[in-house]
Amino acid sequence: MMLRIKRVPTVVSNYQKDEAEEGARRVGGCGRNCLNQCCIPGAKLPLYAFKKLNKIGGGKELLGSEKREPPVDFLDSLLLGEWEDRMQRGLFRYDVTACETKVIPGQFGFIAQLNEGRHLKKRPTEFRVDKVLQPFDGNKFNFTKVGQEEVLFQFEASEDGEVQFIPSAPVEPENSPSVVAINVSPIEYGHVLLIPRILERLPQRIDRESFLLALHMAAEAGNPYFRLGYNSLGAFATINHLHFQVSSRMPF
Repeated sequence: MMLRIKRVPTVVSNYQKDEAEEGARRVGGCGRNCLNQCCIPGAKLPLYAFKKLNKIGGGKELLGSEKREPPVDFLDSLLLGEWEDRMQRGLFRYDVTACETKVIPGQFGFIAQLNEGRHLKKRPTEFRVDKVLQPFDGNKFNFTKVGQEEVLFQFEASEDGEVQFIPSAPVEPENSPSVVAINVSPIEYGHVLLIPRILERLPQRIDRESFLLALHMAAEAGNPYFRLGYNSLGAFATINHLHFQVSSRMPF
């Protein structure tokens, strides 16, 4: 008897549709305000420029011992503030803050959550895992197809070595910006996606540069409850476009 893994991929964007629907839409043009070449010319998004360090030694070196006060609070005001703005605008498929949640008794303090929306509001599809590493396929859903309203901000290294925040910065395709976008099927409050060099259309395969970007994001958050993780195609990732999962669960 042959065993098959039946996967039900999570919908991460409101523009994630069947391939047939995507093909039909492209015939008549996009009109979705996406991050592809059809919509990106002239696009502007907030930009958070972090102070880039050339070496990663101890924790103090990564965080920066002489770090100046940032122009905007990265975690509370920017990331979570923009996330709540998208929630108020109704961009999520369900209200994750209304999910029944409790701490399981015991020494480890595990958290249990009943998230019915994430199970019921998916696009049921057969997903076969035959290779952990697969080439990028632009015909399938990828993050260049998300709407610009789903993107919270660009996340890039500062050119002058100091932290900067620009509320409306041009999106420069030749530089392939890294962006932070919402996951419309959130697991937790503040659940977002970090998408390195989005326009390079990289497959879901972690590399040194993307890992360093993730470390810089964690350093900017500077909060013990900030969580950032990576999962491959063989570990329940359903989108073959390089990304990290990010959440900011606060203590009860």
